[in-house]
Amino acid sequence: MTVALDIVIPVYNESQNIHRVLAAFAEHVRSSFRVLIVYDHDDDDTLTALRTHAAYPFEVRTVKNQGRGVFGAVTTGFNAATAGAILVWPADDDYNAARIDGMVDRVFEGCDIVAASRFMPGGRMVGCPWLKDLIVRSSAFVLHHVAGVPTHDPSNGLRLFSRRVIRTIPLESDRGFTYSIELLVKTHRLRWRICEVPFEWHERKAGKSRFRVLQWLPAYFIWFRYAFATAFLRRGPQSVRLREADP
Repeated sequence: MTVALDIVIPVYNESQNIHRVLAAFAEHVRSSFRVLIVYDHDDDDTLTALRTHAAYPFEVRTVKNQGRGVFGAVTTGFNAATAGAILVWPADDDYNAARIDGMVDRVFEGCDIVAASRFMPGGRMVGCPWLKDLIVRSSAFVLHHVAGVPTHDPSNGLRLFSRRVIRTIPLESDRGFTYSIELLVKTHRLRWRICEVPFEWHERKAGKSRFRVLQWLPAYFIWFRYAFATAFLRRGPQSVRLREADP
């Protein structure tokens, strides 16, 4: 069955969270969708939790990570996705599911990226450690207000992409969530449409986060420079390397 949306969820021992997330989808999402759960190792306790639960009213497919870490999991999910819209979702977020249908609508209205924003009216960030909060907020302010990136929350990894973005913009990143800001700034340079919607973010209560803000900063700075080059050196769409889109 053809679905409008593939939801990619990278997991690492998320047995305490995964069923709350999937139950939230079942309750709130009305778009046709399936879930792609990408795991690293066969002994991941997420897989055990999924095997011991009754089926959901949507397809839940497990996909083994073909790369390494978060970046490999996300790109493995991208490669497995076939829908017109592809959403990367945190394995502990059971509180934003009611916003997904609106994001899907925006894609099919012509947005190539729908960015979840913690820093626009209606969004918020709760319980974030102070150093991470400072880095994320300050970088978001500079990228949006100085470099002109059209979302208040450029570094958020929770993002919905059109199939065109995933299939035609090659990734040069190789770690963490840097793929997300790379695709954002390249889409901006191409002058494709970017939209944003308010989202909440809560510090996780169960499981271990794999977000490594200090470790990934050098990789993020590559795409910060790219955003500033787009804004101030007038780099245009012709400077973006594309690959041939899938039919």
